Amino acid sequence: MSCYFRHMKQTLAAAGITITDTNKRTVDQAIHRIVGVPYKACSPTWKKLKEKLSEEQVRATLVKHLKSIR
Repeated sequence: MSCYFRHMKQTLAAAGITITDTNKRTVDQAIHRIVGVPYKACSPTWKKLKEKLSEEQVRATLVKHLKSIR
């Protein structure tokens, strides 16, 4: 599991996503695309995600993007 998934449980749940062995790579790649960080760069991705999750309107946009990958 990606290093930041454990911090995103509420956000992923709001998007209707449960991380499984079959979807974790797809979700991880999508999150990297959403925040604009190359895939597999965990720490920079988490840094950008923390910024996005701190503002409710931006978090809502993130949830909307995540819903589209289900």
